[in-house]
Amino acid sequence: MDSVHAALTNLNLKMTDGSRRPAVSFEDFLKDCYARPEIVLRNIFQTFHNMIDHFMGQGIDEYPNDPESIHYVYYDCSKLFEEDSDRPFFADRLFANRLVNLVESMKKGTQQNKIYIFNGPPGCGKSTFLNNLLRRFESYVNSEDGMRYELIWKIDPKLFGSGSEKSSFPLFEQLIDLLSSDREKGMSLATDSFLPTSPEGFLEVACPSHDHPILIIPKDYRESFLNEMFKDSPFREKLFSDKSYHWVFKDKPCTFCSSLYRSLLSIVKSPEEVHKMVWARQYRFNRRVGEGISVFNPGDPPTKNNVLHNFAVQARLNTLLKSSSEVHYLYSRYAKTNNGVYALMDIKAHNNDRFTDLHNIISEGVHKVEDIEENVNSLLLAIMNPEDQRNVKEFKSFSDRIEYINVPYVMDVNTEVKIYRNTFGKQINEMFLPRIMTNFARVIISSRLTTRSEALLEWIGEPKKYNLYCDDNLQLLKMEIYSGIIPQWLSEEDRKKLTAKRRRRIIAESDKEGISGISGRDSLKIFNEFFSTYGKHDKLINMSMMCDFFTRKKRDLMQSIPSGFIDSLIRMYNYTVLQEVKESLYYYNERQIAREIMNYLFAVNFEPPAVETCTFTKDNLKITEDFLMNIETRLIGAGLSKQKHKEFRDSIQKEYTSKTLTQEIMLDQKNITETEIYKELHERYVQNIKEKVLDPFLDNSNFRRAIKDYNLPDFNTYDKRIRIDVKYLLRNLQRKFGYSEQGAREVCIYVIDNDLARTFAAK
Repeated sequence: MDSVHAALTNLNLKMTDGSRRPAVSFEDFLKDCYARPEIVLRNIFQTFHNMIDHFMGQGIDEYPNDPESIHYVYYDCSKLFEEDSDRPFFADRLFANRLVNLVESMKKGTQQNKIYIFNGPPGCGKSTFLNNLLRRFESYVNSEDGMRYELIWKIDPKLFGSGSEKSSFPLFEQLIDLLSSDREKGMSLATDSFLPTSPEGFLEVACPSHDHPILIIPKDYRESFLNEMFKDSPFREKLFSDKSYHWVFKDKPCTFCSSLYRSLLSIVKSPEEVHKMVWARQYRFNRRVGEGISVFNPGDPPTKNNVLHNFAVQARLNTLLKSSSEVHYLYSRYAKTNNGVYALMDIKAHNNDRFTDLHNIISEGVHKVEDIEENVNSLLLAIMNPEDQRNVKEFKSFSDRIEYINVPYVMDVNTEVKIYRNTFGKQINEMFLPRIMTNFARVIISSRLTTRSEALLEWIGEPKKYNLYCDDNLQLLKMEIYSGIIPQWLSEEDRKKLTAKRRRRIIAESDKEGISGISGRDSLKIFNEFFSTYGKHDKLINMSMMCDFFTRKKRDLMQSIPSGFIDSLIRMYNYTVLQEVKESLYYYNERQIAREIMNYLFAVNFEPPAVETCTFTKDNLKITEDFLMNIETRLIGAGLSKQKHKEFRDSIQKEYTSKTLTQEIMLDQKNITETEIYKELHERYVQNIKEKVLDPFLDNSNFRRAIKDYNLPDFNTYDKRIRIDVKYLLRNLQRKFGYSEQGAREVCIYVIDNDLARTFAAK
């Protein structure tokens, strides 16, 4: 029993901690406003911006020092769309940047006169996106970081004399009884308490439109009041200059609050007493009851009673104010989401009518409720399929008030792979060789991209020059750029030509892509079939299996995949894994390489034959033509004419004497190994050794068998040199490139059996 009591006590404490904070007086609200102006003084658009920034952060720019950067950065959207979600939404880099740009524009100006429509093809996940976005927004605004105030009234009946008290009006009690029976018959009443009173006996009335308390200060006095209030605060300049705070001076309170303010002022004759009746409390959002957030599906029937009353509140106000004509406590359902979010899930069926009803709100920012004009400053959101745009085009009068945000199929390779891992479990990584799952995603995404890119062709010119790394349509290059990567295989000339203007043109092409091709749902079905077919083998899923799947088992998909794309993908993969194997097998004596380069830089300054002592290594050199050509072979390759050797030697000698010796060594006091010419020759030397590193093993069948027998008893029967090389190769593949031991063995066999070293040596 003690444990039950303890558990219940802890539950009560936790639920109490998460409940709405108590209301505060207007003066205490203003003190909080002064202490935390950027938190307290924000409307729905600023709050929405803060929420996105809170969960996504500033993003990561992989090229922060690039003068041609367009701030196309990586945003981690997991906290916003994935965590604590039964159906996570995976935003690719393109959409994440699009969303951030949208909320930045929202924050900067008056945005209540727009509706934001997220437009995308079926299967792109837009419904999941909006549901997760609103779920996270609801939790944010109900937290301490996202809390906002709304205005409530606490009216003391004693200020109006004893004759205004409830007990003096027996008819009032009869009215309450009558209204109670009417409510049972379906009359529309407010969701607040039927007769809201505080423990002190005050009449508590919440603003039906959830107005920000600062708006109760009359517009004519608001600017001077805030100027005086923030005169010693650094926030003052931002408040008066930043356009995102324009609403503070422009917006008006709802008709009910402004009417009540005037009536109270005329009765009590004291602004001070009226302001004591103004209180502020946390604006709590609750999507399920439509407070702060209302979401409508196309099948949701229209509401019969769109005008809401609270007759108990109205009767009490009439009694206190001794009038029934000045203050009307009635409002529409739009008021429930004022300063909140009003969302339509697909503009069709009943939602088409709701969109029509938004016409005046979008155009004028007001809504007529019987004789009263109601302000609606809500964030209006909708999602739509492309074919439903005809329902929107009919409203040409406010087409400029509609902003479309594309939600296409995923076009970022990393995000597509993330979807596979989330759906099928992270353990599937163990079933694939590195890069295979990524290449599968590339095939799927190729169906979603246009086959001709004017921006890329204007930049690259002739795609054939990159045929080892890219396809003829440059889709592989575009996928890298969409993922935020500038490939290292680009030439220095093309890298310099990638200006900010060109980069924006490339990214802009994404606005017209991702609306056709293999959908997100179909992609998961295809991947499931692929994984089920090849995931049962003893071997890891490799490139040959992927090629077989698309070209033989799923030939119908080839109609969606650009011609030649898979061949280019295989060529790129083959070249990449060949370089990985070479890099992993390559080991060298750094000291010996350094000694040869320094001796060469010294020797080129003498006509052979000659005998000299190198000033860098102190080696006694016999400088002959053969001595120089042997080192040059490692620097520029074998099979070149003597004339080519001489031209290379002369260019090195000229740079050494004109720049290296006179400027870098003598003037800048650099060590020879710190000079540019040394670094260039070192890179050449290492690269040429790597290119030939597989040559001794190409025709050695024992080398292949030793790889297969690695870590088996038979491995010890091989020559010691082969055992050392195989062990070094496989361990480097695991350490440098993330292969498992089995994957390292299989990729080496793949490289050898497909004779990739000779294939690419001939190119």
